[in-house]
Amino acid sequence: MSKARLAHHIRQQKEWLIQEEPGLATEGIAIYTLSDPRDVRAVRYVGQSRAPARRFAQHINAARLWLPDEMPWWYKAPPGLRPLHEWIRQLHRDEHRLPAMLVIARAATLAEARHAERSLIHHYLNQRADLLNVESEILGRQLALI
Repeated sequence: MSKARLAHHIRQQKEWLIQEEPGLATEGIAIYTLSDPRDVRAVRYVGQSRAPARRFAQHINAARLWLPDEMPWWYKAPPGLRPLHEWIRQLHRDEHRLPAMLVIARAATLAEARHAERSLIHHYLNQRADLLNVESEILGRQLALI
């Protein structure tokens, strides 16, 4: 799929792929999850953003879905994010699926957002979710010690 066709595909699906929990305030920093749209309860990533739709597009763009399955030698994934990118690429290989983003909370300050994000990562790790967050590896080791 070309980059232009992919952008069109994302624009078409963005409306139903990015959802917010009912009753949330519309301002503040969004705390969100990414999951397979076939099973939105199986959370794979927890994040935060002031602009969720733009952050969603950044996640998709970072996965470079327009590149072939065999990554070129010159492609350098940012450290720590490669598993997330690979997961998005796997979803896309399966009938051009894209992750579902669910905004589950809003925070007024960056400190509150960081706390909420970290708490959710702990929550999903305690449920044995297969999170792809960089932080989940560190927090997972900490939880194993408890």
